[in-house]
Amino acid sequence: MPDPIRDVLTELSQALTARTAAAQAHVAGLAVPQARPLSATLWRPGLAIASEQVFPKTDRAELILTDGRRVPARVAGRDPGTNIVALACEAGSEIAPPAAAEPNLGGLALVLAAAEGRPSVRLTVVRALGPAWHSLAGGRIDRRIALDLVLARGEEGGPVFDATGGLLGMSTAGPRGRALVIPSATIERVMGPLVATGRVERGWLGVALHPVALPENIAAETGQDRGLIVMRLAPEGPAAKAGLVLGDILIAVGEVPALHPAEIARHLGPDSIGQKVALKLVRAGAVASLSAVVMARPAP
Repeated sequence: MPDPIRDVLTELSQALTARTAAAQAHVAGLAVPQARPLSATLWRPGLAIASEQVFPKTDRAELILTDGRRVPARVAGRDPGTNIVALACEAGSEIAPPAAAEPNLGGLALVLAAAEGRPSVRLTVVRALGPAWHSLAGGRIDRRIALDLVLARGEEGGPVFDATGGLLGMSTAGPRGRALVIPSATIERVMGPLVATGRVERGWLGVALHPVALPENIAAETGQDRGLIVMRLAPEGPAAKAGLVLGDILIAVGEVPALHPAEIARHLGPDSIGQKVALKLVRAGAVASLSAVVMARPAP
């Protein structure tokens, strides 16, 4: 009599094997001089992507395809905000780009990597889902997708697929190495400007800020007990031109309470460039206001 449990497990194993065989055409190893082996995702014909946070400061690399071919690549653009580096290469033209997929909580996910060109796969589940979020570098990530997995050395930057074979996005290491996914929608959104100009422009005030408690009288007046003290100013930045000085305490930028630097960065997206914003601050024990025009963040 057939064993139904064995049959189900066999069918699952065969399905995962088939999915992996189809998916591994979209992963590559990434060799960069004087750097540890990395993984990359073949995104579109002539374009690959990798994790910007682990990619060295160089313009050149070499993709190691899973069929053994080695393909030169050059950096077309980098965006620390979304942790994406775009690589121009002569690879992937024979591969149809996979359809993007929407994640499901608890759904199976295949995390592919190819450090040194040898493909590997790990099976996990979508551990948590959340709304759009902003990285510490100010980039907007369209969806928080957390996997029940800690990425091993060299795995970051490979593609992540769901059980249907749809592409969830690119793997990246979050806090304590826990795997996150940069969604396909985010990658698609930033690839245009990355390829066209080499970067994604975002708003910039040219000021370094640190959280600080407000004096009791100011807290009572404003209904806010914390602000952001000005620690450093870019000499030609918008904040300096507006008249902000070291030691000022920001309590609002436009309609946004100044409680944490990341909250300010969140509201300085591409659409903020050229916009005038009100800076509400505390100076010499009194509340004051200035006006600044947001500039594009200078290229690194």
